[in-house]
Amino acid sequence: MEDHHSGLPLGEMIRRQRELAELPLRRLASMVGISGPYLSQIERGLRVPSDRVLQAIADALRTTADVLVAPSVVPAAPPPVLAAIAVDPDLTARQRRALAEVYAAMTEVTVARGGVTRERPGA
Repeated sequence: MEDHHSGLPLGEMIRRQRELAELPLRRLASMVGISGPYLSQIERGLRVPSDRVLQAIADALRTTADVLVAPSVVPAAPPPVLAAIAVDPDLTARQRRALAEVYAAMTEVTVARGGVTRERPGA
């Protein structure tokens, strides 16, 4: 089996994806067909899942195994808007994702137009 420990540890990546999906550990384990303690050991880096289990985890998290094992690249600091969304205690994880997606869509349009343009008052 290939080494899954380049970049962010595999277990940490699985845990983060599970939390983003708002899935309790036991629920994900049940969806995958493994025990909760076994999934906990995977998340803590004590066990490395087989390729079959890794694929089942990825499927349950609606991602791919490649995303889970991809080397982690340290991203640049997020824009202040995204940083504020990420730490706002009044938002659920789903609301944070939705706001971040809307922000990304809006800034992609701005970048595609060649930068920020000022809107006319009342426009």
